[in-house]
Formats: sequence, structure tokens, C-alpha cells
Amino acid sequence: MTTVRVDRPTPEIAVITLDRPDQLNAITFELVDDLHAALDEVDGDNSCRVVVLTGAGRGFSSGLDLKSIGPSSRSSGLSGPAAGMRSQEHIANLVPHLRRTQQPVIAAINGAAYGGGLAIACACDLRIAAESARMCVQFIKVGIGGCDIGISYTLPRLVGVARAHDLILTARVFDAAEAERIGLVSRVVSDGTALEAALEVAATICSYSPFGVVMTKQVMWANVDAPNVEAAIHMENRTQILASTTGDVAEAAAAFMEKRPPRWSVTPPR
Repeated sequence: MTTVRVDRPTPEIAVITLDRPDQLNAITFELVDDLHAALDEVDGDNSCRVVVLTGAGRGFSSGLDLKSIGPSSRSSGLSGPAAGMRSQEHIANLVPHLRRTQQPVIAAINGAAYGGGLAIACACDLRIAAESARMCVQFIKVGIGGCDIGISYTLPRLVGVARAHDLILTARVFDAAEAERIGLVSRVVSDGTALEAALEVAATICSYSPFGVVMTKQVMWANVDAPNVEAAIHMENRTQILASTTGDVAEAAAAFMEKRPPRWSVTPPR
């Protein structure tokens, strides 16, 4: 991987960094390939509990690199709409890939998150932004539809339909304070500390049962689209009973009584 870097500040936490700082981490199909590969790497590592996704340098990602986009690795031998569709699917599949990754993914938005960069951040499980971060849906500004890379699905579920439609149709730039006010990010931190804050949240999540965290991510996203409350509760019930078989509930109770950190029993299954 030449455009994405994977670091392990602790054995349980992986930091995936979009690494084209001179281009504000603009998205090329090489970066798309590398990000898919990085997600596969961490997803296949059961010792990894939480992932932080951020950008190198001054920005998270400025969106599609219109100067260097080129053909994708999936469009070989194709031309015209067929080639375009394969390439489009490849970049858009980053959204379900982030959702399928077993670990919670925290976006540390350290600067600009425009277009595809914002779409990737919206596909993460949590978002933390630096004070100077600026965001923009962007797509409609470049002569295409305003709905791309899952943004028409993810953004309304984060901020509500009315606000999402405003941001998509106007493609206006908004700041971190507004992003926090409308619920797009969960917190805003001082410039230069977004990664540190995300790592602190990651460490908190790592203190909980490995199996419980994996199941929590699955149920949270499954129930975003649950058809009714009964279906959502059925999913919760199934998961709670399944998780109770690991022995972690008894260990949590013992740790509480003995005033010590829990010693969780298992790593997440694959």
C-alpha cells in the first residue's frame, strides 16, 4: 500500500491513515484499492479491537482527485459505461466495507472532508472533528448528481432528512461546530488533537468485552433499518443471549465485586 498507511499504536488499536498529504489525501483509484486492502487487513486480525481512520497532514480527504483519477483496477478490458460502472462500484463499495469490518471505525476528521472524503467519514461508526475542520458534500458542484458513495443513505440517518437534503443540494461548506450541532460528529476537539481524542475513545471501547463490541456494531447498524421495534428487539434479544454464553457477564460481575479490570474470555470469532 503506497497511499494508505496502517499503524498499531497498541496491539488492540489500528490507525489507518490516508497518505497523500500533498494532495490533501484526494482519492485516486490506487487509494481506493489501498483502503480496501487496509480494511481487509484489520478485519482479518482478531487481536485488533478498534480502528481509527484519519488523513495525513492538513486534511482528512478533499474528495476525488480529478487530475489523477485514471482507470480503476476493476475496469480492465472494459470501456464506456461498463468501465465507469465497475469503477464507480469499486469506490462506493468502501461504504459497506466499512460497515462489514468487525471493529468499530472512528473517523478522526483532522481537516477538510469534502465529497468522497466526507462520504467515507459518514460510513464510519463514530466521527470526531478538529475545530478547523470543514466539510462539504461537494458532488453536485462537479457536474454530477449530488448523491454518491452512499451519502444519500448515510447522511439522512446521521442528521435527518431535511438537513441532509440541504447539505446535498446546496453543497455548501459547513464547519465543525455546525457538524456537531446537527449530529454529524459526536465531538469537536482542538486542532491537532483529533487523532489523540479518537485514540482515547478507542481505548475506552477496548476495555469492554471483545465479543460484546463486535455484536454491538452488528446490531446497531442492523437496527437502523429494522422495519419495526419488534424486529429490533428480536435482534437485541438474540444477541444478548448469544453473548451471555461467553462467560463475560460472570467475569464482569466478579471484576466489579473484586474492584479490578475484567479479564475478558475470548477474542471476536471469525
